[in-house]
This record gives sequence, C-alpha cells and structure tokens, in this order.
Amino acid sequence: MTRPEARSSGEAELLLEIGVEELPYQFIGPALTSLRDQTGRLLQEARLRSGSIKTFGTPRRLVLLVEALAAYQTAVTKETMGPSKSVAFDHAGQPTKAAIGFATGQGISIESLQVRHTPKGEYLFAVKQDAGRATKAVLLDLLPQLISKLSFPKAMKWNETGVRFARPVRWLVALFGGTPLPIEAAGIKAGKRTYGHRVLGGEKSIAVRDFDSYKKSLERAGVLVDPAYRRTVIEKQLHQLCAKIGVGLNVDETLLDQAVFTTEWPYAVIGNFRPEYLAVPSEILMTSMKEHQGFFSVRDQNTGQLAPHFIAVANNQLKDMSLIRAGNERVLAARLADAKFFFDEDRKVKLEERVKKLGGITFHQKLGTMAQKLERVQRLVDVIAEQCALSTDVRQACARAAALCKADLLTGIVGEFPELQGVMGGEYAKHDGEPEAVAQAIREQYLPRALEGELPATLAGQVLSLADRFDSIAALFHVGMMPTGSEDPFALRRHATAIVRIVMEGNMRLDLGPVLDRARAAVRNQGFKAAPDAEMQGNRRLAEFLFERVRHYARTLHGLREDIVDAVLRSAFIGTIDLVDLLLKMKALQTVTARPEFDPLIVGFKRASRIVEKEQWDRKPVDPNLFKDAAERELHRHIGSSRQDFDEQMAKGRYDKALDALVRLKPPIDAFFDGVMVNAEDTALRSNRLSLLKEVDDLFKSFADFSRIVVQGG
Repeated sequence: MTRPEARSSGEAELLLEIGVEELPYQFIGPALTSLRDQTGRLLQEARLRSGSIKTFGTPRRLVLLVEALAAYQTAVTKETMGPSKSVAFDHAGQPTKAAIGFATGQGISIESLQVRHTPKGEYLFAVKQDAGRATKAVLLDLLPQLISKLSFPKAMKWNETGVRFARPVRWLVALFGGTPLPIEAAGIKAGKRTYGHRVLGGEKSIAVRDFDSYKKSLERAGVLVDPAYRRTVIEKQLHQLCAKIGVGLNVDETLLDQAVFTTEWPYAVIGNFRPEYLAVPSEILMTSMKEHQGFFSVRDQNTGQLAPHFIAVANNQLKDMSLIRAGNERVLAARLADAKFFFDEDRKVKLEERVKKLGGITFHQKLGTMAQKLERVQRLVDVIAEQCALSTDVRQACARAAALCKADLLTGIVGEFPELQGVMGGEYAKHDGEPEAVAQAIREQYLPRALEGELPATLAGQVLSLADRFDSIAALFHVGMMPTGSEDPFALRRHATAIVRIVMEGNMRLDLGPVLDRARAAVRNQGFKAAPDAEMQGNRRLAEFLFERVRHYARTLHGLREDIVDAVLRSAFIGTIDLVDLLLKMKALQTVTARPEFDPLIVGFKRASRIVEKEQWDRKPVDPNLFKDAAERELHRHIGSSRQDFDEQMAKGRYDKALDALVRLKPPIDAFFDGVMVNAEDTALRSNRLSLLKEVDDLFKSFADFSRIVVQGG
C-alpha cells in the first residue's frame, strides 16, 4: 500500500521540442494527442504533479508544454504486508526464516518491521518512506521514454541508433525551469536552441529560455507554433479573399486541417482556372483541386454553382505572390485538363456495356469478382424491396440501379479518384438516359460515407446501400474475414453502423432474418469455401455483430440504459428481427422502469426465473386440479388474462400497454412467493408449481430478458 505525503516544493515549466524533417500532415494531429496523453500518464506514474499539459505542432516540430510541474516527486509511505506474526516469530520470540526473508526482500532491518492488527489477525508490515527524487533527475529518464513511445502509421530508420520515427529527428529542445536537460534521443542531444521557418527564418538557430520567449522568437522567424492560432489565421484569410471577389467558400474541414498542418506561416492566395472547365461536374473539379493540390474551391453566391477560382494556402509570404499564384494555376490547369479528358472519354461507353467487364475486377481474393458481388447485391435488393412493400416503380428503379451500380469502377475518373465511386455512376447513368430515380440510387449507394455522414435520401438509394453492405458483411464473415479487436480492414463495423442508421432513421420495417439468410445463401451458392464454424453459427453471429452497433446507437442517440438495451436484444431472436421494432421496445421498457412498482416486480420475476433456471425446468402443462393454495389459482388466472391482453397489445405494437399487462402481475407473483412453497415434498405438486413459474418466465421473456435489468435488490 502506498500513501502520498504532503511536501512543499517549487514549480517550474517543462518545454520539450522535437525538431524533425517535414512530417506528413495527417500524422501531426494524432501525434500531438498521443504526446499529451502519454505525458499525463507518465507524470502520474512518476508521482509528478503538474498544471495543464499542452501540445503544439507544425510540419517541422512537435512541442510539449507542461505548466507548473512540481520540482520533486510526491513523497509517499510504502506499506507492504508480510507473514503473520505466528509464522514470523517462534515461541521464544525470535524471528524465523520467514521474517528474515521478508525484511531482506524489503531492504529493511528486522527491527524496523511493524506488527499490526488486521481482520485476519496480527501480521508483519514493512513501512518505508520514499521522499521522492528531484524532477530534473526523473525527467532525464522520462523524456527519452516519452519520445520513444510516439508511434505513427508509417515510421523510418535513418541512422545507426535504429530509432523509428515518422521522419528523421534533427534537433531537440528540453528545458525545465529554463535549465537545459541533457537528454538524448534518436542520437540527438537536447539543448536550448531551435530553428525557425526553413525559408523565412534562415539557418541561424534561436536560443530558448521559456515557452513565452520560444513562441515570440519563432513568430519573428516565420513560425506560428500554435495550430489553433494558425487555423484562425487561415480561416480569416479565406473569408477575406472570398469577400474580396464576391464568392462563397466551400467549407471543407479536412482541407482546413491539411492547410493547418502543412504550414508554419500560412498565407492564402486566390487563383483562377478557365471557365470552360465548369462543364465538367463540380464533384470532379472539387475533388481534383482537393486531392491533387490541397486547394479550396469556391462558389458563385447567387447561383450556388462552382466558380472558376480556387484558394491555395502557401507556407510562405512573399512581397510578390504572383509567381506562386501562376505556378498553382499552371499545375491545376493540367490536372483539370486530365479530369476533363477522363470525363469525356468515359461518356463514350455506356454503363451497361461496362457491366460486362466487371468479371475482370477482383472484389476479394477469397470472394471472386465484382461481377459475382453484383449478382449477390441484385438478389438482396429484391429481398429488401419485397419486405419493404415498395411500389412497382420503386422496385424497378432498385433493380435497374442494382444492375448498373458497380459499372463506374471501370471508368477513368473513378480510377483517378476512387472516392467518386457512385457519384460518377449516377452522373454517367443520367448521361446514358437512365431514369432519375436510377441515377440517384446509384449516386447514393455508398452513403453514408462516414459514421455520421449524410444518408441516402431516396428509397431506392436506401435499398441499394443496404443490399451492398449486407452482402459485404455476410460474404466476408463467410470466409472468416470478420473484424478482430481494433482491426477492421474492410470497415465492416462502419457498414454495420450504416445499416443501423439507414433502417432506424428511415423507419424501414425490415426483418433481418430472411435478409441474412439470402445474403449467406448467395455467397454459399457461388461455391466460396466457408471458414470453420461459419455455417454452424449461421445468422446469429451476423445479427449479434449488427446488434453491437444497435447498442451504441440506442445509448448515444436515444439515451437508453445499457441494461434496457441488453434485455431487449437478448430476446430479439424470438420471431421477427426488426430493428425499428426493437428500438420501440427499448423506449417503452425504459419508460416503465420509472414506475415505483417496477423494481419490486422485477425482483419477483428474477426469483421465479432463477428457480426455473436452477431446476432446468422444461415447459410442462400446468394442471389446475393440482393447486392446493389460493395464491396458485390467482397467479394462474392472472397469467391467463394478462397473456391475452399482452398478446393483443404486442400485435398492435402498443408496447407500453403490453408492459402494463406484465406490471399487473406483481401482486399475484408476490402473493405466490409469500404463501406457496415451490419445493414441496409431493413431486407432482412441485412439478406443477415449477411449470407455473415457467409460464411467468416465458411471458416476461417474450418481451425482453428481464433478468438483465438492474434493480435495487434484484
């Protein structure tokens, strides 16, 4: 046991800078988060109190600032329990080998051991005082460890130390209270000198005293070290430029992050491109600007259409920015010319013709081609459309969209910009003269593209998106490629979340059972080898995978209790598996739990359920002729009347009323347990009473597994 003791000490600022070659912008934000979190954990483990922990970063530096870091570790008293007194000392009061060994192991003398009373009797304790080391000494070990713990999606080695980092480390600054800390990491010895902007700051190093001087000196050397401030600067520049020429900015947070973490001294410049490129769909132009160059696009404020301008955020500010502007315009012109060429060429071949070549594209090495996937998706579209009772027109749109939905994978634009899958399919379908409903469904098939992204707006788009995702999950599970731990290379959890959102937010009354049956059968019928246990576990494993996403959805979006969600989902395999219906049950159940009689009712139910479970009682008909007690008769009568009312309300989807029928069983259940002995000596009597309790258990569990509900005394 360790007990902290108060110790007055000074406080000082810790500043650590890791200077590097230019980092990929995607690495910087996560690295700063990791640096802050790891620092907090290591300081806590090292018993070092501190104020706020902040991180800053640019492409050339990762910076840690710890304010008010204690000058010494917190002093503690460490207490370790050893052997009992009777074992530690013999009858003459002399220490035994057990006591001597314990004292030696703790590094203290026999005389220093203390005897204390415990609930188990008298035991020896070793009590040691740890005053704590000076923080400066602790940091000499801690900071190299902290640097080594930073991980990146990709890392490299560049010198004989063998250290792995995202890019080579070129300098280190480590100051505690203004005093340099002589640490070493990645073959670099830390000092108190940093470097400014590669162009604006020159090659001369800058002496650092503390964070305040560090920040000001870097700003004079062309570095805004705080990414939050750089973001503010960039946003202001973007809006000023838009206002100057009367356009609106197409806001893109990903692009803004890129601009923040690719610059140290951001300066936005506006450029132009030829208006004739506006004949190309705006998605192509915007994607080309974003993916190839990191440019922001703008729109005409009157029409809302794309305007022939772009905004680039440079990492430099020159007196004459015309060269940078002209260079960006020249590079973008070449990119847009390529995009226009692909677009023009793509439209020369209809999607229907491209479908025939999908057999040449691999979906997955264990699951064949995109042509085979398309065949499975088409079958699932039919099942889902039939279940949703869609009109003939919508079903025809679904079927046609399903037949064409993967053809755009063979187009030049999608080959250049994979993120435009679906979008270009919809565009080319429209060009081919397909109905608007078909084109829109193809466009929407990959929605939502992110966890909280936009959902398909049309019924046909919803059906197509669901079919595609159901197939991916069923097919990959079939060959054993399900997610494990944090690994999910095929984004199946995202697919499952999308299914839950589309179904629930679209209020689609869909029975998962037949859909999963058909999805699994389609893969099996194509002859793909199943992974061990894949067929044996059947639909249940797929449904439970989806239920994990339902749990999260119900908790976070609807504020439902964990035990309520669990209770309903555990009984979900009885009958139709309708996600919308399950959510309605959860909401009704959570509402009824607020009633004062609910908790006592569940206590009674759990008692009945435990008895039935303990006896492993199979359902046997209740014989009213064997009743000996009035409480038995009353409970049997109330079960009959409640079941009739319960079944009627369940059939109408009036779950609050159905739960009322269960709540009314509280008095007869209580009376039964108060006046009836279940484990009677008479075997027939005992069996009949167990069957009566089994009826209670079955009735409750036909709504939810109430044994999962957490109640006081339950």
